[in-house]
Amino acid sequence: MFILALCRLGATCRLRHGWDRCQACSFRGFSTTAGQGQQVSLQEKQVGADLEMPVARREAETLFQERPEPGNQYLEDALLRSYLEAHLPPKVLEEVNQELEGFGNRLLTKIRPLGWECELNPPVFRQYDAWGQRVDHIVTCSAWKRMKEIAAEEGLIAEAYERRYSNWSRVHQAVKLYLFSTASGGFNCPLAMTDGAAKVIESLGVPASLKNAFDHLTSRDPRKFWTSGQWMTERRGGSDVANGTETVARKQPDGTYHLHGFKWFTSAADSDMALTLARIEDAEGHVKQGSGGLSLFFLRVQDEEEKLNGIQVQRLKDKLGTRQMATAELWLNGAKAELISAEGRGVASISNMLNITRIHNVIGAVASMRRMISLSRQYALKRVVFGKLLKDHPLHMQTIARMEVQTRGAFLLLMEMARLLGLAETNMASEQDQLLLRLLVPVAKLYTGKQASAIAIEAMESFGGQGYMEDTGLPVIVRDTLVLSIWEGTTNVLSLDVLRSLTKSQGQVMAVFFSTVQNKLELASSSAELQPAVQWVQDAAGRLARFCQGAASEGAVPMELAARDFSYSLARIYAGALLIEHAARPGSSCVDVCAAQRWCRQELCPVAAELGNGSYSAEESSLDSALVYAGSPAGCDSDR
Repeated sequence: MFILALCRLGATCRLRHGWDRCQACSFRGFSTTAGQGQQVSLQEKQVGADLEMPVARREAETLFQERPEPGNQYLEDALLRSYLEAHLPPKVLEEVNQELEGFGNRLLTKIRPLGWECELNPPVFRQYDAWGQRVDHIVTCSAWKRMKEIAAEEGLIAEAYERRYSNWSRVHQAVKLYLFSTASGGFNCPLAMTDGAAKVIESLGVPASLKNAFDHLTSRDPRKFWTSGQWMTERRGGSDVANGTETVARKQPDGTYHLHGFKWFTSAADSDMALTLARIEDAEGHVKQGSGGLSLFFLRVQDEEEKLNGIQVQRLKDKLGTRQMATAELWLNGAKAELISAEGRGVASISNMLNITRIHNVIGAVASMRRMISLSRQYALKRVVFGKLLKDHPLHMQTIARMEVQTRGAFLLLMEMARLLGLAETNMASEQDQLLLRLLVPVAKLYTGKQASAIAIEAMESFGGQGYMEDTGLPVIVRDTLVLSIWEGTTNVLSLDVLRSLTKSQGQVMAVFFSTVQNKLELASSSAELQPAVQWVQDAAGRLARFCQGAASEGAVPMELAARDFSYSLARIYAGALLIEHAARPGSSCVDVCAAQRWCRQELCPVAAELGNGSYSAEESSLDSALVYAGSPAGCDSDR
């Protein structure tokens, strides 16, 4: 037992500062070619010698495993680099390539250590000062403040609005955020809301009263850069803002408003400003209910004297993950605000913000997948199990390869959204492009959120017991990933949003979807290797089309039951088409072809498969309730 305990002590190595600071006793010189068996044997002999050594002579910090050490994220991401080479104009590619290589070095040497400091020093809420005066001060660490400066210096928000590279500026920004995400110590979340706020203001034409705020949000000057909050969720819940928003706005003689209400979940509560929804009171003190009663407001978190602007912080939320970022419950007690939407048009005005933050959610999901796979594949080059390296165990390699295929599909979905958004923001998008973007945002958000959770947990398992050790940093990634299927709309909520996009376009969006998929597949018409994958996607698209035709006559309830499977089908078919398109380009690799083939072997149209199983019938729906509530008092009626 003592030896086992010592092994565990050695394996964990007290990684107080994460992977990048672990002072491991490493075994250098492992080769993947000739001499590998000899070096593995030498390591095993060393381990055996340590165990035979008297306890008093053993080094307490001996490490029997080597840490994974990924290098420059940009240089090691083959798919990212090949995507940029395939799509960016040569002059843009030359500039971006040089910048991203430098950014990758900064992430490795400067930013990632700061991110770990943010994890070790989460925000603290100080409600009163030493003399009993209420101050409601949220204290953040110096590394968190430095992250804000770096975000400005790197232009992580500015890049999208300067449009140095025209329609490719959004792709450039998305790539930088993708590289930054898992190293940011949670600062990617306030950046999502900051980008969303800037987008809302831009969509309003940057009115004079908001010009100062827009300039701060999009600044590259760390002294001027602002972040923004997004205060939507109240006590009745988050997604149903139409019925859940209780905050009221009372107009003042000077034309401003005072807000009164309780915001139950406000992320990045230390931000400089926020956008929020409220109901405007009329002269009699009445408000209009429903979404038609909601208006959008801008407010500064602090007033001119740097005191909270009619805001009381109730407490910081005790979250499973994203602990590096301050999320709070706030009372708005006369917070001074400016109406920035037309009265009653708050939901419509905030939609631009939600689209941006959902794309950021996808960025975070894909970045988490890529980071976990990067660590897993590096670990497989160093960890010896049953006499050989993990990379030489076929089953282990198969497991990581399956994660890689999923990550590649998710990455191309992300890049497709960024490409379409860039076209829309430079007035180069066709009506079809805009319809497709409206569909892909909720589809990609819901699908990649689920993918990220599954891959993070699978990748953690690839480290064995070491993956469960808090000081390796792996559990941090897992925890932070789990929020991605919840924040900005759960899977079911977004699945219903997908259905609304179909209804709103009167079916046009599906016609665009099918034609776009077919156009991408045609690029592979001359590739014999890709023909099986092309056929699988075409078959799946045909089954999906038949489902859509049949669903039109079935009514709303069966379609609602099918909403999640329908959204998954859209994601899998479109990602399959993107993978095929990427593999069909000149200069593609055998790995690109392999990824496309393997993606397309899965069930690409689960909604058609489940329809064939009768999963969406009224009888099945009734049985769903019976299964859920069997044995409980609520299920007594359905048990009969």
